[in-house]
Amino acid sequence: MGIQILQYEFLGPIPLDEWGPPMEKLVYLIFSREKDRFNIVYVGDCEKTDDKSFFVQHDQFKCWVQQSGSEKFLYLAILPMFESTKEHRKNVINKIIGRYKPACNANEIIEEKPNYAVRKSEEANPAPESFPCPCCGSEMKPEQILEKSTVYRCTNCGMSETRVNS
Repeated sequence: MGIQILQYEFLGPIPLDEWGPPMEKLVYLIFSREKDRFNIVYVGDCEKTDDKSFFVQHDQFKCWVQQSGSEKFLYLAILPMFESTKEHRKNVINKIIGRYKPACNANEIIEEKPNYAVRKSEEANPAPESFPCPCCGSEMKPEQILEKSTVYRCTNCGMSETRVNS
């Protein structure tokens, strides 16, 4: 059996109490089961363990039980990553935390900041220039400055012209 989380195919889920060592270089998910639905309550990684009580002794175990209501509703799924580095596994964990926001990872949720910067324009609407009227040659002065264009009016004949702001 398998479960897909983001683009990753995890093995499981199985009841947590059916787990047995060893584990090496993997990302694991702790689920709470409600009828036919699994909710991620924690995501973590393991470099290597042969300890049967690895999960029971985990510092977030009480949180897992609290989120699920009972140990019998806790399930485990694993993503083996045998050739992975700690940084690669942490990257997978951060993606899952960012998307699913597991309750027992609450202290690890990173608020994403936008990856863009707002630049101030040198001058929002520079003073429009005057130019000669194409009809009578008198001066065309700005009458109305819009967001992307300016409306000009001739001081002599009253002709108007709209030009795109540069």
